[in-house]
Amino acid sequence: MRLSGAAAHPLQGRAAMLKDAMTIATTSNLTPLDPGASAPLYRQIYERFRSAISSGMLKPGDRIPSARALTRELGLSRGTIDAAYSLLVAEGYIVARGQAGSIVTPGLKPRAPVASPEPQSADSAAAPSYRPDSILPFQMGLPALDAFPRKIWARLGARCIRAMQAADMVHPAVFGLPQLRAQIAAYLHMARGIDCAPSQVFVTSGYRHTMQLICQALLQAADQVWVEDPGYPPTRDLLGRFHLAAVPVPVDGEGIVVSEGSRLAPRARAAVVTPAHQSPLCVTLSLCRRLELLDWAARTGAWVIEDDYDGEYRYVSRPLPALKSLDRDGRVLYAGTFSKVLLPSLRLAYLVVPEAQVGCFERATEAFAGSPQLTQAIVTAFITEGHFARHIQRMRKLYAERRNAATAGLESVLGKYVRIDPQPGGMHLILRLQGGQPDRQLVARMREHGLYGEALTNWSAGEGGSPGLLLNFTNVDSHDTAAKLGRRLLALMQAGPAQS
Repeated sequence: MRLSGAAAHPLQGRAAMLKDAMTIATTSNLTPLDPGASAPLYRQIYERFRSAISSGMLKPGDRIPSARALTRELGLSRGTIDAAYSLLVAEGYIVARGQAGSIVTPGLKPRAPVASPEPQSADSAAAPSYRPDSILPFQMGLPALDAFPRKIWARLGARCIRAMQAADMVHPAVFGLPQLRAQIAAYLHMARGIDCAPSQVFVTSGYRHTMQLICQALLQAADQVWVEDPGYPPTRDLLGRFHLAAVPVPVDGEGIVVSEGSRLAPRARAAVVTPAHQSPLCVTLSLCRRLELLDWAARTGAWVIEDDYDGEYRYVSRPLPALKSLDRDGRVLYAGTFSKVLLPSLRLAYLVVPEAQVGCFERATEAFAGSPQLTQAIVTAFITEGHFARHIQRMRKLYAERRNAATAGLESVLGKYVRIDPQPGGMHLILRLQGGQPDRQLVARMREHGLYGEALTNWSAGEGGSPGLLLNFTNVDSHDTAAKLGRRLLALMQAGPAQS
């Protein structure tokens, strides 16, 4: 009778077992498995070995543990290990040699390690991600999360889920849920003075999607587009991605200076404006300028893109009618969002287009996927039952109170160091820094110490902007909270420039 394996050759068997043990010891340096992770265990094992091979930790020709040995080491089923190894073999990372074991594929060249990025300077660190997925004091772009009617939302969500039929489970309508489009049109008619049909309303997944749709439908590469200076930085980035030429047009106390835009780019194909509360200065586009802008658009055949991101929140008088309500020539596209009035996580916005352009936008929209239908259904119910209008009214009152509390609390601590601009509306404060303190370096220090701020100079196209901080007040619940945050901010202001 012939003996096989280690019993036939004791010395060879011991050497093989020793080499297996050495290899297994090497694998202890790999990423540990996480039983609670969403990825199955066989996939985690596969990723461990693939990463080790790609990084050069395991080299071509190196022997890897046998499936039996790894089963014992990890305490997993043999099927789990076999599934991982089969995937590695299928993708060419390892070669199975039967009883001789498995090795890293000979001649396999590991990927060159990626060079570590250079450390960011204070200026570059101050340029924020618009918007980060965090909740920090003064964080821009967040409504009052503590005041959102969660119970009502949960009840409506549960009802929409229970009522779901097969027709609700297919791909969503690319133009938006018909009921939601109708509710948006009705709300805009009553609240913003915009007379539009539901067919003119297109539901999108946010401001970026809205701008992408407009650029694809109406603009061409190399077209010039007016943008406010200072103005929302992502707008310039988005236009650049579509190879459009953003032309910064200065803003004064009455909003965008139309005469300067005509001088700088008389043949511009569009203008992106924030008439209700200019972003970020919060000034309101005067009636004279509104008429001048509309006249320019009608005369030149240009488009006016009205970004009404927080037009509902005006505290010194009733909200002003939208610029779109004055449009008699079909040149204004009205962009609204639910991010500021409900929740950013909804990823839901809308665009109202001129009636003559409905067909053009229907064709352009067909290239995009629709927004999640369940989310649209919940928002529709929220509006239909009157919760949306009541929520806006409550938030308008709450934000007026919190704006006053935040301003008073910060001024009580920072009065000698900043000047807070008086503003008729909006969701943030502008703190003008006194004494020439650089705002970008200060913002970088704030991020390092758990505070959020945006540097006003980052919102200017050039280098000549005055330094200031943009701080959201919607989640500052009292004068005392604002004063405590102000003391933290004061300590950072007095600490001097960040150390490199």
